Amino acid sequence: MLIDVHTHAFPDAIAERTIEFLKAKMLVQSNIKVKNSTDGTVNGLMDSMRRSGVDISLVMPIVTKISQTKTVNEFAENLRTEKIISFGSVHPADPDACEVLDSLAKRGFMGIKLHPEFQDFYIDSKESLRVIQHAHSLGLFVLIHAGGDLGYPPPYHCTPDRLAKVLDEIDGERLIAAHLGGFMMWDEVLKYIAGKNVYIDTAAVGTCIPSDIYREIIRAHGADHVLFGSDSPWEDQFHALHALEMTGISDDELKKIKYENAKKLFRI
Repeated sequence: MLIDVHTHAFPDAIAERTIEFLKAKMLVQSNIKVKNSTDGTVNGLMDSMRRSGVDISLVMPIVTKISQTKTVNEFAENLRTEKIISFGSVHPADPDACEVLDSLAKRGFMGIKLHPEFQDFYIDSKESLRVIQHAHSLGLFVLIHAGGDLGYPPPYHCTPDRLAKVLDEIDGERLIAAHLGGFMMWDEVLKYIAGKNVYIDTAAVGTCIPSDIYREIIRAHGADHVLFGSDSPWEDQFHALHALEMTGISDDELKKIKYENAKKLFRI
């Protein structure tokens, strides 16, 4: 079995231009020409899942503007199938953020996605803590983009040291720090995040992390708190799995990361 806890899909009408817009930002900022692995649609994700042997994907929408809250979450709500589970999202700057979270919980969402770069907030700000704490009080999971971002310049808004400050105040059992806890900040992850009570996912790291460092972070953090994620369409699901398998971790560790942890955490 394989569960991908970090993917993206967009409405058919805007998928192509959304993908091209984000690729252009990454090219301008990082001078990296990223190739998307799907067309960004739900059908594209489903095709990728079939090719890669993924049984269930969790989709992570992002409310980049407060005005998008209703449409983004309605799209997410309509994505639910046996194969796809979608989180919701809320903007920390929204004065009605707690009411949005109340609504998401009542509508059966399991969690929300926050992106400190896209949404322009620091993870240890009072607005962020308010949202995370209220989400946790409702039993919602919170998956957070952590570390750098190819489309944005530093200073980054969710560095491992800032995230560690949050973990000093909040129980991390319902918190998932994407990209191994800090994209392209591997030394800082080992210093500030590894071993703390928080989940991390493997999204988008397969193309940019040496296998020995990948393995070191998994071992230092503990495989029982690592979740498989691809960040599709930004990393191909099959390639993300191959990169994980190439770390040389044990079969037991692989099973935990590939599906056992997610099944237990999300009661799948």
